Amino acid sequence: MTTLMPTDSNDNAIPALRLKQGGAHHIGASSASARNTTGFADDTKIVSLYATVPVFVKFGGSTVTAANTDHYFPAGLYYDIALGGEQAAHYTHMAVLRAGTTDGDVYLSEKE
Repeated sequence: MTTLMPTDSNDNAIPALRLKQGGAHHIGASSASARNTTGFADDTKIVSLYATVPVFVKFGGSTVTAANTDHYFPAGLYYDIALGGEQAAHYTHMAVLRAGTTDGDVYLSEKE
C-alpha cells in the first residue's frame, strides 16, 4: 500500500503527526487536581504527554478532575495518547494530580 508517511529500513510506515500550532499546554501538578485551561481543538487526534513528577491523569470535559484512583503516569516518559476516535467521544481536557509529595509540571502537545 502506498503511503506518504516516513518509512523505516524495512519499508514499514512510521506513523508521524506534526505538532499543532498553538497546541502547547502546561499544567502544574500539585496536591490539588488541575487541568488545562484551554480545551483541545476539535480536530486534535493525539496529545503527547510529559511529566516531571509522577502523576495521576484523567481525560474528560471542562470539569474533569483527577484523583489518586485514576491512571498513574510516571515521570520522565514521553507518551502519545489518543483523544477519541470515530466511535469514541472526543476529550477536551486533561486533569492531573501529583502522585508523590513533590510538585511538578506536565506538558501536553496537541498533534494533527
